[in-house]
Amino acid sequence: MKAIDHIVITGASIETLSASWETLGFTPTPVAQHPWGTINRLIQLDGAFLELLSVAQGASIPKAHEGAFSFGAFNQAFLNKRQGPSMLVLDSSSPEKDRAAFEQGGLPVFEPFSFARIAKAPDGTERKVGFDLTFTQNPLCAEMGYFTCFNRYPENFWRPEYQQHANTAKKLSSVVLVAADPGDHHGFLKAFTGVGTANLSSLGVSIELSGATLKVLSPSAFESIHGYACPVEGRDMRLAHLEISVTSLDAFKRAAKTDGGYERGGAFVLPADQLLGTGLSIVGPRSA
Repeated sequence: MKAIDHIVITGASIETLSASWETLGFTPTPVAQHPWGTINRLIQLDGAFLELLSVAQGASIPKAHEGAFSFGAFNQAFLNKRQGPSMLVLDSSSPEKDRAAFEQGGLPVFEPFSFARIAKAPDGTERKVGFDLTFTQNPLCAEMGYFTCFNRYPENFWRPEYQQHANTAKKLSSVVLVAADPGDHHGFLKAFTGVGTANLSSLGVSIELSGATLKVLSPSAFESIHGYACPVEGRDMRLAHLEISVTSLDAFKRAAKTDGGYERGGAFVLPADQLLGTGLSIVGPRSA
């Protein structure tokens, strides 16, 4: 069963975006730059991470062309509309198998894409990291990006020192999307995740992945559960909200320097407008 590898969260300024998460007690990795013009910092959790991403000033972003997906161009276009979560990424054990599964599920596929770079650890040592990305697309809407990520050197990528957060954050436990009719996207999500069954209810669609839950809620259900609105247009499906479990909810509140947020359903909720487009539910160990 696949797991969530990471969530791409896009902001107009990497400095402003990073600061918004650091203010909540998260510890992002140092800034790194992709050769195609985007820059990022990562928030490593237990088995998954958040990729804080922006477009470098003056960068020359490669354009997409037929059969090829441009990661940089997609996120640049996303930023022209809004900030926040732009891409949902699952882990991969084989790019070839992912591509075949997407084709079998009737999903579009793009040219294989791979890259590698040298990452510098806090102690100054340099280690090679590399990834193979297998992109696909939701046939009903292209507002969100989807791909799998094969990590060639996980022993070099994951660093214990970057998984220590002052707010005691440990795990990405749920990812919440919003659609006017969640059932419209049921077939795509089954084909993308490879999960043969999904839970359908009056609230929406729920798919159990390895270590996390993927939910698609209607706008009314989302607002009822999380306490703030997330409007969507037409048949769009929008990644709106993340649930992160912490070792201590009290420790999170002490570390988070914010006047916003509220208690709801046993979680501490930060609406999307307080975190540059990303909504958060922080849950303690008893409710995780």
